[in-house]
Amino acid sequence: MKEIVLVSGGAGYIGSHTAVELINAGYDVVVADNLSNSDMSGVEGVRKITGVDVPFVNVDCCDKEAFRKVFEQYNFSSIIHFAAYKAVGESVADPMKYYRNNLTSFMNVVDLMREFGRPNIVFSSSATVYGEADELPVTELTPRKPATSAYGNTKQMCEDILRDSVNAYEGLKGISLRYFNPIGAHPTALIGELPRGVPQNLVPFITQTAAGVRECLSVFGDDYPTPDGSCLRDYIDVVDLAKAHVVAITRMIEDKNKTKYEVFNIGTGNATSVLELVNSFERVNELKLNYKVAPRRPGDVVSIWADTTLANEELGWKAERPLDDTLQAAWAWEKNVRGIK
Repeated sequence: MKEIVLVSGGAGYIGSHTAVELINAGYDVVVADNLSNSDMSGVEGVRKITGVDVPFVNVDCCDKEAFRKVFEQYNFSSIIHFAAYKAVGESVADPMKYYRNNLTSFMNVVDLMREFGRPNIVFSSSATVYGEADELPVTELTPRKPATSAYGNTKQMCEDILRDSVNAYEGLKGISLRYFNPIGAHPTALIGELPRGVPQNLVPFITQTAAGVRECLSVFGDDYPTPDGSCLRDYIDVVDLAKAHVVAITRMIEDKNKTKYEVFNIGTGNATSVLELVNSFERVNELKLNYKVAPRRPGDVVSIWADTTLANEELGWKAERPLDDTLQAAWAWEKNVRGIK
């Protein structure tokens, strides 16, 4: 009998790609999502790519009683928890929205895992937990600095909740994956990043500008202490990122954890500036973008990129897809969504 993995937030960008890779690795998947920042196209894309009629439950993880029914209906041993609000800028403007949603949903997951004896959880964490790091690249031992946004703070707090829970409660194991900047789309162009409203992340804003949906792309700041004045980030292909979740789940199921709670950086180990990314997108897709430099955005750190040695050695995972391929996939996805030939 196949192991079942519950993917909360599985209709979303990273969740849908992870569902595909779980199925490719031989797992059964149940997707739970309230579709607050996604729609059924993500689930339908997973079904088309894999040929599997993936079960979907429309549920808000903050509604504990409704979420309990998912635990009652499906006998999964492992959970990958993506369900959360994720826009840095919005979290600065409306922090209570983020604390209420992201913390409540995660505490409900942990409570129900204990209640139903479900042992394994991979938590979708973020490089934002490092804040403005003193030394780069960051390792898992880099001290966490005060978060620059409520979003980043919820990731820090959920990590702490998970660490304390697995240490206190028998039978729980957890892994936090601190990932950097996920970009791109599935090579089939059947799933990708499709935010509701105005995109909060760089690449979907780039692709929507290229498609004519947005009039102009704003590059937030060109006066940072970096080589070209724009922020430095570690951009990782979403398929590579999805595969990291699969090896993390497998590690727990096969009981290969070194401790009950582990943390891994998931990135490429390369720093790319915002302007470099914009220029690379233009080059590989042979087009020109209408963009302008805008004032700095609240909550943005100047520079962050990963030391991925621990994930490479312990998980046997590494990022493989070249940035050019990732940016081509992102544009192919956008064209498919917009019906552009």
